[in-house]
Amino acid sequence: MNERPTTEVMTVAQMQQHIHVLYCQHRGWLHDWLRRRLGCSHHAADLVHDAYVRVMSSGRIPGPEQARPHLMQIAKGLVIDRYRRQQIEQAYLDALAHMPEPTAISPEERALTLEVLLRICAALDGLPGRVQQVFLLSRYEGLTYSAIAQRQGIAVATVRKYMLQATQACFAVMADLDASALP
Repeated sequence: MNERPTTEVMTVAQMQQHIHVLYCQHRGWLHDWLRRRLGCSHHAADLVHDAYVRVMSSGRIPGPEQARPHLMQIAKGLVIDRYRRQQIEQAYLDALAHMPEPTAISPEERALTLEVLLRICAALDGLPGRVQQVFLLSRYEGLTYSAIAQRQGIAVATVRKYMLQATQACFAVMADLDASALP
């Protein structure tokens, strides 16, 4: 990608100027693009903000000819992240709705549980696709390791290895939460 120099070469003032120009030239276009995809101007504005925060935090400022493709790539990722989060939240709320009243949890517990689920999903998203598939086939479809191996065309030992990787990723999230004193 043809990008402007990083912050090591640019002064802070130069970087701010480049970001300002990028924002002024493309904010409206990016907002309209996101609004069409999301159907909501407010959500689009939030994601425009998030896109520019990502540009600034990365230190990679695209050149004029690459600005829109670069911003669109970031925005697409943000839209996907938003839809994933909505799906997780909705699935969790649906599960809660089916719980008997005495076992219903408080809004605080609900928010903490949702945070744990989102962190676990993020940890699983960081794993290779094959590992994710094996984990989901085992945990959510209830397939045996033998059935997974046959379906995926891999050895049972590979299924065990992938399950270990996915389980370790989940346990790492839980250990991080324990360390930060979240229930």
